[in-house]
Amino acid sequence: MKEFKLTKIRRHYPDNSLTDVAKACREELQKFKGLIKENSTIAIGVGSRGVDNIQLITKEVVDFVKSQHAIPIIIPAMGSHGGATAEGQIEILNTYGIKESTIGAPIRSSMDVVELPNKGIPNPVYMDRNAFNSDGIILINKIKPHTDFHSTYESGLVKMSVIGLGKELGAASIHHFGVYGLADLIPDVAKVVFGTGRILGGIALIENANDKTMLLQAIEGDKIMSLEPELLDISRANMPALPVNKLDVLLIDRMGKNLSGAGIDTNIIGRIRIFGQPEPENPDIRSIVVSDLTEESHGNAIGIGLADVITKNLFDKINFEVTNKNVATSSFLERGKIPIVAENDHAALLLALRNCGLVDEGSERIIRIKDTLHLDELYVSNVLLEDLKDDPLIEVESGKSDIFNDQNFYNPF
Repeated sequence: MKEFKLTKIRRHYPDNSLTDVAKACREELQKFKGLIKENSTIAIGVGSRGVDNIQLITKEVVDFVKSQHAIPIIIPAMGSHGGATAEGQIEILNTYGIKESTIGAPIRSSMDVVELPNKGIPNPVYMDRNAFNSDGIILINKIKPHTDFHSTYESGLVKMSVIGLGKELGAASIHHFGVYGLADLIPDVAKVVFGTGRILGGIALIENANDKTMLLQAIEGDKIMSLEPELLDISRANMPALPVNKLDVLLIDRMGKNLSGAGIDTNIIGRIRIFGQPEPENPDIRSIVVSDLTEESHGNAIGIGLADVITKNLFDKINFEVTNKNVATSSFLERGKIPIVAENDHAALLLALRNCGLVDEGSERIIRIKDTLHLDELYVSNVLLEDLKDDPLIEVESGKSDIFNDQNFYNPF
């Protein structure tokens, strides 16, 4: 077996995370005092993407609603995720610790929607019926650059109000128009949704390069659209990145919906794979290997088409019904295509190198990461270690070691 000895490094990012998230949340929620009427039912929208401290923050919102003598309920605001079923969406929330027993509020999950007047918009506008029938909605979501497009509004409260609350029909009505729907129609549809007056506010979250909550802001409903672009800029400035722009092979231990809406964050790998959309110039990666799918994905392997090689271990975890439903709703079929399937991690790397053309032995530019959300610890090949030796943010954690065990699978990270 050919040895691949890489060096483990740590890339240091600023530690600007909040020291007391619960306290910050309680303080920000005071902005909503007076917005909630006694004995009213308040729907709290929670999405499918992994969010740091989501259980804690959701419980704080639930407790605040109760303190206003109102009745909180949890609404899955996640479009077609969870296989586009009420049960599947409850299962996703449960994975994040969002259960009545842990947060003190029942989950009201349904794919039933109400169609709103579209006011001349070319697509129908929908809202989760449970949310629509409530007395007010509070959304919880992190703000971050999107994996499909870049515009004034990307991933955040605005998109959640349209696609998340719109359930499968709302998601499909936007994705039917491709990137135009995401970049151009979402703001128009959001104006209709916010114009109903049902969205009382949102909890906007920003995570730093270490995947930790660095900003929590409560925003009243009528201010969300004006304030979110500024928060998006802050999020973009605090994103992690690979330490180099040119690679032969990027080895990704795992992908998943809890890590990125596209399974693999396109902002990190420099691939979009959407017909008609230009590919980013950086980073330039010749081959991408993905080895595993997170349990939190529940078999949803959307984004697998962003890789060149996957392992049989990953392939065997794919729930094609769930994956195909999400891919079909998005309309970006390229991302659902199955790459070459290798028997193990070692075989996958050999295949990936074949895709790089002639590369002299010992000069391979290889990086191994846990996933595209966690980029503080990496394994790098000798050539890259030399390139990074003068980078003050880089610390060598261990000497060169073989990344594979005797069974040709990765040694633990």
